[in-house]
Amino acid sequence: MKQVSTTFAVGILALFLSSQALASDAGHTSETMEHAGQALAHGEDGHASELVKHAEKSLHHAKAAEKAHADAHKHMTEAIKHIEESIKHGKMGHADEGAKHMKEAMQHIRESAH
Repeated sequence: MKQVSTTFAVGILALFLSSQALASDAGHTSETMEHAGQALAHGEDGHASELVKHAEKSLHHAKAAEKAHADAHKHMTEAIKHIEESIKHGKMGHADEGAKHMKEAMQHIRESAH
């Protein structure tokens, strides 16, 4: 049930960010957040392999966003560190710790979008 509500919330956020994409090319930021939310939901549900799958996609888009948004570089760099930690913990089967790092990453992603 957590996954459904988290996915719904992330979907709404992604919709909001995608509307900004037209004005500020925030496409990678939106994709980063969407996959980060899915990774968080799977981590909270104890699905380490799914956490890793979405965290890796989030990382890919976060790195692209980092290059595209020089002014938001600091926050996206921090987000990347937390996403990488989330992947590391997910691969070790520590879904709860992976979820904690994904929450931190999402906070930095949000701050980079301002």
